[in-house]
Amino acid sequence: MHSFPRRPGTDRLIAALLALAAALFALPAWASVTVHFQSFNGSMFFGRYPHTFVVLTGTLDATGEEIRENYGFTAKRVTPAILSGPVESEIMVEKDKYVESTNRHFSVVIPDKTYWRIREEVDTWANLPGKGYDLENRNCIHFVGAIAQIVGLTISYPKDLMRKPKAWLNLMTANNPWLNAREID
Repeated sequence: MHSFPRRPGTDRLIAALLALAAALFALPAWASVTVHFQSFNGSMFFGRYPHTFVVLTGTLDATGEEIRENYGFTAKRVTPAILSGPVESEIMVEKDKYVESTNRHFSVVIPDKTYWRIREEVDTWANLPGKGYDLENRNCIHFVGAIAQIVGLTISYPKDLMRKPKAWLNLMTANNPWLNAREID
């Protein structure tokens, strides 16, 4: 077999390039989790009232674990009692079919640390003592607002929007122009 003469240092260069390639392939794949802010228009005729919730999708950087979750805050039983004061609450997880029929207002990519902070917040709301849901002061909008603050959004709670999740998320869109999101009709 015929061999070609090598320049001095070629073996070291090839070894260095191979080591660099191996190091790059050994790094974990780039991953991220995205928080999607959703609303449902609701209907008095079909039994679902207006609602807002968050959807988390993606992959955790640290572990590669796939994330596919959603959380909303609601009254445990939707009865006329919610109109007269606080009632028992729960965190609601929606079926994919329902999520697909809702409005996605905007999305924010978050690091793992923020994902875990959101999960802590969900647990806090899930474990509220007594009657945690209050239509005026602690409803789905307030829950999503708490998540929005964790991801760095500017939020407000205008009294006239506290029963209008879609309009409230549109206000958040306007108050956070860096999202480059459009308002939902």
